[in-house]
Amino acid sequence: MKYWLSLVLSLCAFGSVAKPSAQRIIALAPHIVENLYVIGAGERIVGTVEYADFPEAANAIPRIGGYHGISMEKLLALKPDLVIAWQTGNKQTDLDKIAALGIPVVYSHTHEIADVAKELREFGQLTGLEVEAEKQAQQFETRFKTLQDKYQSEMRLAVFYQLWPEPMMTIGRNTWVHQLLEICQVDNVFADASSDYPQIGIENVIHAKPQVIILPDEKTKQKVPLINWQAWPEIPAAKHQQYIHVNADLLHRYTTRVLDGIDDMCAKLALSKQHYQQGK
Repeated sequence: MKYWLSLVLSLCAFGSVAKPSAQRIIALAPHIVENLYVIGAGERIVGTVEYADFPEAANAIPRIGGYHGISMEKLLALKPDLVIAWQTGNKQTDLDKIAALGIPVVYSHTHEIADVAKELREFGQLTGLEVEAEKQAQQFETRFKTLQDKYQSEMRLAVFYQLWPEPMMTIGRNTWVHQLLEICQVDNVFADASSDYPQIGIENVIHAKPQVIILPDEKTKQKVPLINWQAWPEIPAAKHQQYIHVNADLLHRYTTRVLDGIDDMCAKLALSKQHYQQGK
């Protein structure tokens, strides 16, 4: 009990070094797994959730559940000394049960792109791997600044980000993906939606007149419906056949790889800008 108390107290603020450092970690989101591997703590992960598939070694980690819930029996069998959770992707009732069992729980808080570097440093404190975490955080910050400078552009395009086709969903101003679009210097046509992830219809897209439609390729067990946008040539993106496919794993996860996704998306959008500038 003294061990648990000392660890819990040390985790009350991420800003202090966790003593003893966590050795048996359960990571309850794919991005948490990735970030732990980045700082060299991947081998300490004893349990995780569905879709935690990067890097390749992560596929060998035992699964204890997913978005629909966590198996407490499996979790306890793994004897973790720390659970890192994500309130957006985990059921609060499960997290409350874990805490009630006396297992230390800390949370991943990633809302801004800069939070990725912050999280690497925090995970470094939890695991005693501060030096590597700081190195990786600085590399992330440097490359992020480089990307911001790289894609400065006077021309802006009206963009529709098709988060999901059926029901059709997109993103508002207060979302992670909207921040990524801003780096590419484009305008999200649904930025002023009344919710962060609004459901919309074809008529809304026709009215918004996007010049580019961005289609994220998701890894999912569901069959993803396809929308034949060519059937609506009154949409500029359809008229000019300006569709961009992007890697959802890169863009939707709060990890260092988001910079790869940003670079890819911005480069493709730059080609679309050239298309319109040339008046094709």
